[in-house]
Amino acid sequence: MESLIGNLKESYNELVHKVTWPSLPALLSSTKVVLVGSVIIALIIFLMDGVASNLLDVVYGLGA
Repeated sequence: MESLIGNLKESYNELVHKVTWPSLPALLSSTKVVLVGSVIIALIIFLMDGVASNLLDVVYGLGA
């Protein structure tokens, strides 16, 4: 139990005094990049799924 409390104190000390947190503008900028990238990747996957679905319909004759 003593080592658990020691680990928690060391973790808290490291988070408060040693970790460099990003500024709000840097954080917002990174968030925008992640959101835009996620939307682009989702659109690419959506388009690839549509192409694959249509291709399989043509190959197996399900679109007739």
